[in-house]
Amino acid sequence: MYQLAAPASAEIEVKKSRFIGMLFPVTSRAEAKQRLAELRAAHPGAVHHCWVLICDGDSGLDDDGEPSGTAARPMYNVLSHKSVANILAVVVRYWGGTKLGAGGLARAYGQAVTEAMKVAELVAFEPLAERRLSFGFADEAALRRLAEQRGAVVLAADYGDAVTMTVRLKAADADRFVAEASDLLRGALTVAAPD
Repeated sequence: MYQLAAPASAEIEVKKSRFIGMLFPVTSRAEAKQRLAELRAAHPGAVHHCWVLICDGDSGLDDDGEPSGTAARPMYNVLSHKSVANILAVVVRYWGGTKLGAGGLARAYGQAVTEAMKVAELVAFEPLAERRLSFGFADEAALRRLAEQRGAVVLAADYGDAVTMTVRLKAADADRFVAEASDLLRGALTVAAPD
């Protein structure tokens, strides 16, 4: 299984219609929705923004007004044959004035993703994990520094009687990170139950 190292894109033209295939590494549906909103704003003249999301436990696809099965399904087929995960594939279509028919649409959408995959850099897939850590206010800066040093992304910090910080990092590193955080905070750390 693989994932993208960085975004990638390619453009094809079929009977004067432009198909821009774009691939993005994502880790959640919320991140994918944000990326889609940005693309819709960046391409307001496009007639379709078809997409496929393959994400750990939260996948989906949308033909965005194209005839059912002519856009997202061919895009998904390309991605599944490449064994990729945590990826958002979007094909933005600008109408060229000529109808392509169901077969033509399916080929064009699939080809746009195939061309983007040709320029994409793939790396081995690494599952991610989230941890919720509670600790005193005075230790927040130290824990944020540790998270940055270890490649953990701080997703949220809630403030009540203590700070409850949610971090995301490689699953293989999660237990070691919690142990280091506990050592750093002299044991004044609680691992909270997930939501």
